[in-house]
Amino acid sequence: MRARDIYDRIARIQADRELGRQIQRMEAYLQSLPVRHEADARPVLFFNASTRIHRLSINAAFNLLASWGLRLAGVPVLYAVCQRGMVQCILGTNRENYTSLPPCKHCIPFSDLLYPPELVMPLILDSELVTRVDQELQDLSFRELVGWKYKGIPAGELCIPGLRWALRRQNLPDEAGIRDLFRKYLSSAANLAERFEKFLDDKRPRSLVVFNGISYPEAIARYVAQEQAIPVITHEVGLRPYSAFFTYKEATFRDVDLPKEGSLSQEEEDRLASYLQERFKGKFSMAGIQFWPEITDIPEKLQKKMDQYQQLVPVFTNVIFDTSQIHANTIYEDMFAWLDDLERTINDHPETLFILRAHPDEDRPGKESRESVMAWYERSQVRDHANVLFFPPSETISSYELIRRSKVVLVYNSSIGLEASIMGAPVLCAGRARYTQLTTTFFPESRQDYVDQLENLLKAEQIEIPPEFALNARRFLYYELYRSSLDLSEFLRPYPHQAGMTLLADFDPSELEQSSAIQVIREGILNKEPFVYTKVLSE
Repeated sequence: MRARDIYDRIARIQADRELGRQIQRMEAYLQSLPVRHEADARPVLFFNASTRIHRLSINAAFNLLASWGLRLAGVPVLYAVCQRGMVQCILGTNRENYTSLPPCKHCIPFSDLLYPPELVMPLILDSELVTRVDQELQDLSFRELVGWKYKGIPAGELCIPGLRWALRRQNLPDEAGIRDLFRKYLSSAANLAERFEKFLDDKRPRSLVVFNGISYPEAIARYVAQEQAIPVITHEVGLRPYSAFFTYKEATFRDVDLPKEGSLSQEEEDRLASYLQERFKGKFSMAGIQFWPEITDIPEKLQKKMDQYQQLVPVFTNVIFDTSQIHANTIYEDMFAWLDDLERTINDHPETLFILRAHPDEDRPGKESRESVMAWYERSQVRDHANVLFFPPSETISSYELIRRSKVVLVYNSSIGLEASIMGAPVLCAGRARYTQLTTTFFPESRQDYVDQLENLLKAEQIEIPPEFALNARRFLYYELYRSSLDLSEFLRPYPHQAGMTLLADFDPSELEQSSAIQVIREGILNKEPFVYTKVLSE
């Protein structure tokens, strides 16, 4: 073993011990508090089976901190915790071997560290139920599995996004191994549905808080709770480092109740400008991931290539299995269908240079896409056109410099579309994006409308951009950054040598109760107040 590997291992062991000590410290503090008798004594139930195994992910930390915030206020809390309650889980899925067992031996001890046993509602497996369901599913095709329901619950539809995420692809072939894995998800979903129905019947919680609500364990829990008229809160990472987004809607879409009208104050404009100045240099991260280690200017060779054409059109793609795609696929069935249409447009416009850019997260180690834009490019006829350049995920040339030189910017639902609109560029969206909640881009209603509008934009001598595009884009981004992204950074710090994982900071437990973010989360859960800051906090 190399010296560096030994050092990293020691650092992780020390980090795990520190996490254990901080959790024990918090639990001891909670136990020391006087018993409070709330008018509503019903518990709030927390569940996050799809965001961590044996280390604390950022979303698992949000879930834990939110629960502590309620307990500090005397609100009863329960934790639904998987204890070998699934035949296969999403994070335990091995893309090289679908028959691998889930990592229960690592997950359960970590759950024991996180949650006091007296507050745990264990999710265990009913083997007879699982066997019965699996037998029912044995002869079904993949399409039939997608449409399968359990006691009226659309289990197939609820499980398919998680299967796509686990296998890192949108289009799943009807193969024996994938069908077998899907059946494991479905039989597990049936088991979870039974368990949650019992939990909810017995405890009648005032609400359920789950990670994202899209991964199949959380999606099943959410569906069952909503059927019983129990409010469900979902959460995801916010836009700022160590910030959380909580909502009664869909956290993966980040649906926000932004006022339809208004403008930013000069102070708000200055604050946003400062953020964008750093963003345009690539200095930003999300969920603990730094996507751009560096950004480079347009090289002379590329500039000469661009000078040979009348106009430039950058095309920004997404990671096809990302959970945002289930919201995006409204005009097109998926991103690749959009790219297929663009191939015809590229062929019809030899005067235009199209730069097709793969998302930087598409080849992130451990999360590599199995159905990538690069693979689409290699098998398509697009690569044969002289007026196309392809940028792989690792390319560091500045997207913002491409936008500044562009005739029109094409996006599916990527965040770069919002930034391009702020920069004053005309943006044409092919997918429903979180920022299309407001009028921020050109966003056609149908596939044919999209093709027609793109054609008109490419032929136009000058594109007239409605002034509200940039205005709304700035308001929307500001609201996301400084209103709905709830800053929990004072309670978290990076886990050593593992991006996306986190540790608890060395904070006094009493500080958590006074946190503005925790107060917003608590009021949102208990009183259905918006999960936003009522006033913007200082940096």
